[in-house]
Amino acid sequence: MMKRKAFLALFFVPKMTSYSAIIPAPFAMLGIRCSAQYLQRVDFLPASTAMQAAGSGTLAAEVSRQLQAWLLDASFCFDLPYQLEGTPFQRRVWQAIAAIAPGQTLSYQQLAANIGSVARAVGGACGRNPLPIIIPCHRVLAKNGLGGFNLSTGNEMLAIKRWLLAHER
Repeated sequence: MMKRKAFLALFFVPKMTSYSAIIPAPFAMLGIRCSAQYLQRVDFLPASTAMQAAGSGTLAAEVSRQLQAWLLDASFCFDLPYQLEGTPFQRRVWQAIAAIAPGQTLSYQQLAANIGSVARAVGGACGRNPLPIIIPCHRVLAKNGLGGFNLSTGNEMLAIKRWLLAHER
């Protein structure tokens, strides 16, 4: 059986080593990665990660502001320029996820049927979503339960998914 620290390390490994900003959320720290023009990633980081303020007047500052606004009010609508790196299939799945209304959910199977695919492939694309919360992959569920989140079925990530879903109700 894995020790807790090893388990956490497996599921909270940052995808990038440097961030434009790191802000607190009720469930984790959020690592924000931006280029000069586009939001590129939002990563879930351990709660023990140090905050990092965004530079004044930067896109990271605007992303931080909008994420904090959403954390206060789930009806807040994001208006951010972003750049998605992924396969054409992944981008098609992410576009379909972005169309799911706040407070609504679809199963992986329903989403797959909507785009002419299969649930397993949709689940893989959901897990590789570089902009969770903004492209709300937490709104995609298994037929009988939560399914996974952020390429994990571990308790920490599923707790984040539960929080995000409850926040939107």
